[in-house]
Amino acid sequence: MSRYNVIFMTLYDLMLNRRSVRVFLKKEIPENVIEKLLNAANNAPSGGNIQPISIITVKRKETRENLAKIIGPQPWIKNAPLSMIFCLDFHRVKRWAELSNTDFQGENSLGHFLIGYADIMCAAQNVVMTAESFQLGSVYVGSIQGTMDEIRENFSIPKYVLPLMLLSIGYPDSKPETMPKLRTDVITHHEKYRLLNDDAIMKAYDNKYGEFDDDVDAYLKKAYIEVLEANKQESGNWLKLVKKRIKSLNIQNHAQFLFNLRYPTEAMVKQNEPIFQQMKNAGFKF
Repeated sequence: MSRYNVIFMTLYDLMLNRRSVRVFLKKEIPENVIEKLLNAANNAPSGGNIQPISIITVKRKETRENLAKIIGPQPWIKNAPLSMIFCLDFHRVKRWAELSNTDFQGENSLGHFLIGYADIMCAAQNVVMTAESFQLGSVYVGSIQGTMDEIRENFSIPKYVLPLMLLSIGYPDSKPETMPKLRTDVITHHEKYRLLNDDAIMKAYDNKYGEFDDDVDAYLKKAYIEVLEANKQESGNWLKLVKKRIKSLNIQNHAQFLFNLRYPTEAMVKQNEPIFQQMKNAGFKF
């Protein structure tokens, strides 16, 4: 077996066994490892190789605590020894264009924004997989998008730069054993889109989640493990609150759990206006 095949198999195994980690050991990450994580991010694919990305590393205890306070009650943000704020950076690109006697208006282009966001996520996922290779775990925190104004103010982020994703990284204290996924053939379409009928759609999600479990603790372990892991780290009422909400909302199935409780549809739609406003505050006007 060639060296390439050995590396490929190892990477494949890492990808299939990756889990979001939210409970971290109190152990610092060596600087040379952090440098490798950043090098991996810097070598990610980028549209036109423009690289409209900036990454703010957050390691100091007081800064991590402040970051967690801004984003909200997710204890892994303050407990992870390292967080990375991934920013879409059109400030640097615009200034480079100006110094080169040309014009860049990415802040006014939805196309540039979408490609730039894809660049950010490619860079972030490079960090995730590189971290796995060093026995580190990580978790994405997308709720940073609801606090962009405060993040920009607290981290001295200039106009035309948006903090769009947070990645918290550390050595795992515990790691979820499994996470339900759709079967690969459900998400795969050959040559053209294959429209599933209603029975096939229901079967796909039933196969993913299994029966809706009356044992709430067992159900949360496979469908909302964040609650259990937050409960471990903070002696609060996370679990009690979720159980109460499941009962009060009369949740009967997986879809209701997701879109009535975890990501309430009305609340998610209402987030549009403040997010757009925060983007405008940063100079984005498409």
